[in-house]
Order: sequence, then structure tokens, then C-alpha cells
Amino acid sequence: MDVNADFTKRVVMHGDAIAWEDSPMKGVVRRRLDRVDTKNERVTTIVRYDPESQFSPHVHTGGEEFIVLEGVFEDDYGDWPAGSYIRNPPQSTHTPGSKPGCIIFVKLWQFDPDDRTYIHTNLNKLGSVPEQGRPGVSVSPLYKDERENVRFEKWDPDSSVTIDSTKGAEVFVLEGGFEQGGDTLRKHSWLRMPAGESLTATAGPAGASVWIKTDHLAAL
Repeated sequence: MDVNADFTKRVVMHGDAIAWEDSPMKGVVRRRLDRVDTKNERVTTIVRYDPESQFSPHVHTGGEEFIVLEGVFEDDYGDWPAGSYIRNPPQSTHTPGSKPGCIIFVKLWQFDPDDRTYIHTNLNKLGSVPEQGRPGVSVSPLYKDERENVRFEKWDPDSSVTIDSTKGAEVFVLEGGFEQGGDTLRKHSWLRMPAGESLTATAGPAGASVWIKTDHLAAL
């Protein structure tokens, strides 16, 4: 079943307002943000692993990108605490699980098929720099190629922030919140803007920490 599969439309989803649904593996549940129901299932979800839960070993033919939101995610590459940002490219293999339990924000089948770049980093340990021309915004770059620009941003309280969404944009709230287009986004809210639309947001009184991806929706 498709979920928010029309990429010409703006979408806002609040993670805490979506019911958990079972995954194929016991102890692992998910909240779907978008999904294109094809053979190669493009999907964006929030996934929760119960303590001591684990998936079977598998290959990510289309790649996997995720942020650990709570707990510790574990796989063949290491133990990843809250704040970890991971890119496992197409053809990567792992056995994911969590002894203490965890929650992750994850995107599948959204890589260039030839991409072989691994990224394992912790947002809490990254430095950030003020971005010229965007007052109140500090940026930590995560990944950039000709297809997409991925970064972590901190927005000062009550700041007005513009994001170049000419080729589409996604924003996921890690902490704090912001207002945009008449909606108030809070922790674990997700915004997807279609290509060709402008994106101006106002950070809340506590500011905002957000994951952002741009330039990747123009061809969809």
C-alpha cells in the first residue's frame, strides 16, 4: 500500500500521532511516513526495536540511511547510540538489532545504485559552523553528491529560516520544533516539500535541531 507516494504534494507527519504497526520480525514495529509500494520498496519510517530484538542477516540492495533517535542500535559495524547517523550503501549486509532497545528514523531504497560510500558518525560529536547568509543557523554537513545534500542544522530560538527546496526537501525534527505553512512541527515530526516550492520556517522558543535532505525530489 502506498503512503504519501505523491511527491508533488507537501506532507507533514507527526511521529507521535502515528500508530505502531508490526514488521515481519517479532519485537520490531514501525511508523510509516512515506512508502512507494513497488518491487524495490522506497520507504521512510520510524522503527522501534524492543530490547533483545533482532532482524535476520540481510542485504540492503538499495541502501539504508538512518538516525538513532533513542537507545542503542547494533549491527555488524558497531554499536550506535542516540545521535548516530549511518549510511550503509547498496549491497551492504548486516544483522541489525538492539540489546537495550532503540528507535531509529530510517530511509530505504533512496541511493544511487552505484554508491558505495559508508558513513558512520555521531551528531552529538560533530562540530557546526554558522552558515553565511542564514542568520541563526549552524550547520554540520553529513553527505553531499550530485543527487542530494544531507546535513544537520541547529536553529536559534525564534529565528526565521529559509531552506533551498527548489529540488525538494525533507526536514525531520530531532529536538525542539518550528512552524511552517500553518503547521507546528515538534520532536519527531517530518516535513516533505515538493520540488519547486519555497520553504521558510520559524523556529520555536526553544530553537530546533533538525536533519535535512535537499535536491533529491526533482526527478520523482
